[in-house]
Formats: sequence, structure tokens, C-alpha cells
Amino acid sequence: MTTTKGTAAEAAETPEHHEATDASGKLTLAEILEIFAGGRLPLHFTAYDGSSAGPPDASLGIELKSPRGTTYLATGRGDLGLARAYIAGDIDIHGVHPGDPYELLKALADELVFKLPPPRTMAHVIRSIGLEHLRPIAPPPREAPPRWRRVAEGLRHSKSRDAEAIHHHYDVSNTFYEWVLGPSMTYTCACYPDDDASLDEAQENKYRLVFEKLRLHPGDRLLDVGCGWGGMVRYAARRGVRALGVTLSAEQTAWAQQAILDEGLSDFAEVRYGDYRDITESGFDAVSSIGLLEHIGVKNYASYFTFLQSRLRTGGLLLNHCITRPDNRSEPAAKGFIDRYVFPDGELTGSGRIITEAQDVGLEVMHEENLRLHYAMTLRDWCANLVAHWDEAVAEVGLPTAKVWGLYMAGSRLAFETNGIQLHQVLAVRPDERGGTGDLPLRPWWTP
Repeated sequence: MTTTKGTAAEAAETPEHHEATDASGKLTLAEILEIFAGGRLPLHFTAYDGSSAGPPDASLGIELKSPRGTTYLATGRGDLGLARAYIAGDIDIHGVHPGDPYELLKALADELVFKLPPPRTMAHVIRSIGLEHLRPIAPPPREAPPRWRRVAEGLRHSKSRDAEAIHHHYDVSNTFYEWVLGPSMTYTCACYPDDDASLDEAQENKYRLVFEKLRLHPGDRLLDVGCGWGGMVRYAARRGVRALGVTLSAEQTAWAQQAILDEGLSDFAEVRYGDYRDITESGFDAVSSIGLLEHIGVKNYASYFTFLQSRLRTGGLLLNHCITRPDNRSEPAAKGFIDRYVFPDGELTGSGRIITEAQDVGLEVMHEENLRLHYAMTLRDWCANLVAHWDEAVAEVGLPTAKVWGLYMAGSRLAFETNGIQLHQVLAVRPDERGGTGDLPLRPWWTP
């Protein structure tokens, strides 16, 4: 811990302790951290004022390098301050690679619990930090505006605002995504047939699972909304299905269209740039939505499912694959780091809410399953890819963006492992007026 007598946390609990640990009468930055952490730090902390805390021989460490970092930490709510300081270069991490800081995040989540100190101690902390560090400053340029300011860009989940949110996250660089995602270019949860399966095998298996759940056959028509780089479209087209995909990402569209040409699939596959709500064709045998619902907005679920149902023929199947919360009560809107740096306007809710909304527009839910741990494994493998191509990734998108991705993917892996978030596939059918569902088998007809 610190080199003073006892810890700052112990001192804070002693009413008669008024002695400061430096000549100015201020607490050091390490002592302030100890106060909030209750003296229990699972890593070694060092700061630009020369102070330190935590086990000196710890394998993991955090270094606070500048006063600007202190301002970010003091003014950012939740995880936002730490993220700002790290992305801006005011914090360095030790013992982990920036492309995969999972072990550091896990140590913090498992062992670090912050508590507010008594008012008298808090006043001492504020005096020690200094008022100049309690005034917000401009965030790193990579950060999206707060939600209240995005109103100027259009109503939440309007076509224009959704397009901007998709651009923020997906139009980073196709080359960057190729390094992170691997040959499949699939930015959604894979489905691992066994613990030893590779990422590419697991992504192929995920597409196989969706294809079989939708009971697709040669000559059928598939609509894939939010199609990404066209992975599902091309998988279906290789099997004789006429597949149409749509995405709001210009870079995804260009990559997917070229891949369709390269594979000679133009007679069966098409990817369009645009909003899924602009699709005019109908009568599809199946609709797949793999990773789109997170961007729709919970209040828009009814119109979303109504539209997708209107694109289906009677007896057609819909597969919705998306990240969910583990309950149906939590506020859907993302906050902090995820909202500002990863998914602006993203919203998650529980699988129960999704099923309810699908049922309420007339779809009959046939099956649902949770692939939570599969997403943790997917993120593990994406982080490994980023680490393996770190130098190229930094050269392509810059160090701040590369750090955002490492932090986001490692943190998301931890959230899936600890059941903070889940991944659900919901399969539904459009029944006829009398409840008929065509020739669907009585029980699941696909291979798990």
C-alpha cells in the first residue's frame, strides 16, 4: 500500500485523524484511491504525483499519468471518466495487452468495491483534488455527444439518426474489421459446436443454425435485415436461396457487394445500402435479423415486428438474434462508455419483452434459446485477433480507436460471463387467420 503509516482508508475512519500526508496538507492521489476502495486494491496503482498504492509486486497495474486524467476521473460518471482518461492516454495499464485487457477488468470487477467516504473525509478529498479538477473539460474527440445533444440530429431512431449511429460504429474500416473478425467478417455471436472449435467454425455453425431454423430450401426467398457484411446472405445464396440483405453502413455494403461478385453469387445474392424500413418487396419465405434489434429502440419494437411480419408470406419464419438484458425491468438505454464510444442510441431489454412484442403483433413464437456463453467465447476470440494484429490495427484506425475496441470487447466478454447481458435467438412464424402454420413439424426440426 502507500508508504505512510497505515492506509488512507484506515485514516479516513479515524475521527481524530487530521494529518495530511504531504507538506501542503493534501491527500495524495494514491491515498484518495485507497479511501474510495476501502484500502483493498487488487493491483498496483501509481500516479504522477509520485504516490502509489496496492501490492508493489502485483502482476496488474494502472498508472495515472497527468492532471488531465484526474479531471476525467473526477468529472465522468460511472465508467465514463476512466474510459476517457484511458482513451486519451492519461492512464496506462500494465500486465495486460490493450487489445485484450480482460484480466485487469476481471480483477477490478471481482475485488474492487468503491464506497463513498463520510462527509468530512469527502470534503478533505475535494480540497486535495482541487476545484480546477472538478470542472468538466472536453472529452476525447472519438466520443459521441450526450443523448440530449443528439436530438439536434433527429428524433431517436429516426432514419437519419439511426444512420448516423450505425456510421459511428460500423464505418470504422473494413480492413480493421477483417483483422478483428477474421475471414467470416461476421460481427455477431458465433455458436461453438464444442469448446475447441475455431472462431470461423463457430460462425459457420451459427449461420447453419439460423438457416436450419428458418427451414430454407433451394428456391426460397430470404430477407436479412441489418445484414452486416452479408455473411448470412452469402451462406444462403451458396445453398440456392435467393437472399436480399440491407444495411445502413456504406462500407459494409461495398464490402458485401464485392464479396458477392468474387464468389459468383450475383444470381442469388444482393446487398443494398439503406434502411430496412425501405424494403418494398414482400412474400419472403423467411426473415433473419441478426444483431439489428439492439439499434431499433424498445418503443419501436411493435412497428419493427409489424414491418417484418408484413414482409413474410403466411407460414413464413422470422429469426431474431440479439443481445438482451437478463431481466425485463432494467432501463433499456445504454449509458457511459458504451453509449458514448460504442453504440450511440443502443437499447437492450429482456427476452421476455421481445417475445411479448412479437406475439402482440400476431407472430407465433415457436422457440427461443440463450447463447450467452457463446458470445463470451466469440469476444475472447475477437480480442485474440486484435492482439495478433495490434500494430496494423493502430496504423489503420489510430491508437484511441484501437483502445476503445479492446476495452469494449473485453468488458463485454466479462458481462456475458457474469450474466450481465445475454444473447437470445427467438424463432417465430406468421400464422394464417385460423392459426395455421403450414407444414411445420411438431417439434424443433434443426440440429442444435
